[in-house]
Amino acid sequence: MAVLKRPARRQRPPEEEEGPDGGWGWVLVGAMFVSISLVFGLLRSLGVFFVELVTHFDQSAQSISWISSTSLATQQFFSPLGAALCNAYDTRAVVMAGGCLAGLGFILASQATCLAHLYLTIGLITGTVRSRCLCYRSDPPHPHPLPPGFGWSLVFTPMIATIMANFTRRRSLALGLGFSSIGVSSFAFNPLFQLLLQEYAWRGALLVLGGLSLNIVPCGALIRPKRRSKAPAKVEAEAGPPRASLLRRVAGYMELSLLRERPYVTFVLGLALLNVGYFVPYFHLVAHGRRAGCSQLQAAFVMSAAGAADTLGRVASGWFSDLGVFRLLHIVTGWMVLVGVSMMLLPVSSLGGSYPALMAASVFYGFCAGALASIMLGLLPPLVGVERTMGALGLLQLIESITGLLGGPLSGFLRDVTGDYLASFLVSGGFMFLGALVMTTLPHFFSCTDPPPPQTRPGCHGDKGLQLEMDQMNGSNPEPNKAEC
Repeated sequence: MAVLKRPARRQRPPEEEEGPDGGWGWVLVGAMFVSISLVFGLLRSLGVFFVELVTHFDQSAQSISWISSTSLATQQFFSPLGAALCNAYDTRAVVMAGGCLAGLGFILASQATCLAHLYLTIGLITGTVRSRCLCYRSDPPHPHPLPPGFGWSLVFTPMIATIMANFTRRRSLALGLGFSSIGVSSFAFNPLFQLLLQEYAWRGALLVLGGLSLNIVPCGALIRPKRRSKAPAKVEAEAGPPRASLLRRVAGYMELSLLRERPYVTFVLGLALLNVGYFVPYFHLVAHGRRAGCSQLQAAFVMSAAGAADTLGRVASGWFSDLGVFRLLHIVTGWMVLVGVSMMLLPVSSLGGSYPALMAASVFYGFCAGALASIMLGLLPPLVGVERTMGALGLLQLIESITGLLGGPLSGFLRDVTGDYLASFLVSGGFMFLGALVMTTLPHFFSCTDPPPPQTRPGCHGDKGLQLEMDQMNGSNPEPNKAEC
């Protein structure tokens, strides 16, 4: 009688060191779950304060909208700085400092007397403030602290890089579970913040948000390793001007050498194109539903259904990717195509005024968008190596901060020109297809097996250096052999 055997898992190259895939790593996944919810969960829920702030400061909707936009841009723009600090010092200390800054920003924002203060505390001021945003003359001078967006930049990238370093075979599932907190927290925070507004007004609610953000500090304290990059090994001790030596060291900590590597540049270009249109449905789906004839409650429920499907897609995609049936690069590219298709279906489904069709298209979009978001960053470790993932994430976030700001204005411009959201969603879907097309130009894309891992750095044995780092992550403290590196 023949015995059915389970198909063998696709083997990884023997040169690639693997993370522990469990143990304390799952505790770090829980820390990432809480931290990401207190970054993007809060960011997505800031819209609850929109009407209150417009009324209190007597400002236009556009002026208030810049608060959340600058927060997101700040978080992404300063991510390379967060990565460099982690490479130069300690990941644990950097994340804990980011939590303190995020909490401090919201606490100071609760004492704001003008819109400029909110730009400086919740967002980041980008140029001169209009005279109508100036503080009242009777108010004392207000300090100019670092905004929560800056604190978030010290949390997001280091937490993701830590999870990537602790998982190999289950990396996609771990990232999917961590990122699922975005959808869960969006559901929980919206009614909670609405209740806080009713009980304590917007100042008291922001004060509570500051207290919530401080919970990032104990999450950062759970990170065991002292994350040491191998970047200083690349900086040779040569006699030269101190300024040139400093610049070489900074470039090493930020991993700027990655910008000379074609695979990484191709990957960043693909995600940059994707980022132009990825967030457009979050901006315009509710307004599109209202224009299609839905009531205010129905339009809001469309967005809620997309958020629930987003959470489910993140976990399901991570689980499926770790089965090893297909290469992760092929799965990511496939989800990019499906996200583009789902975006184009959003306006088409509502042409006949059918609410069930719009709901189905929104659920399809939410599932595909969540499935893509949870695994696309998992391509970085095999592309650049685990030891350079921190710097690679920081540079990627910096470039995405530029392209991400283009999507909203472009879609709004198309809506003003055409009078509806059809062109906005179609163009956004087109950017998904362009990103997928760029991904197909990566080396070994059409191969059925994973390519060999990236070459180690000259002058340092990469495998043993990485193994030393993984030993530190598991709490052991082996003595390094100075003759090896």
